Amino acid sequence: MTCERWDVVVVPFPFTEKQENKRRPAVVISKQEFNRSGHTLLAMITSQSHSPWPGDTVITNLDAAGLHVACIVRLKLFTLDNRLIIKIIGYLSKRDKEETSLQLRACLF
Repeated sequence: MTCERWDVVVVPFPFTEKQENKRRPAVVISKQEFNRSGHTLLAMITSQSHSPWPGDTVITNLDAAGLHVACIVRLKLFTLDNRLIIKIIGYLSKRDKEETSLQLRACLF
């Protein structure tokens, strides 16, 4: 599945301490041109905010993102084979895209 930047997707998220994975939401960070290569750059979405990370961004429009509980974009970035993307559930709203972009720039450039 080839996604567009800012799509919210469900992916199998590995846990290093276990040999299993769970389905978790993530947001597409890379452009579609990159994603057509067969891989996509993603950022983790989590409901856990008790141990903040630099760049954590609160998702303000949960409906657009397809989420049911308060979540944040956490800048734990990873690249995943497109065949492992389970489905698209939503997208980041304009405000959430802008805030996530600001945090990405602040952390990376």
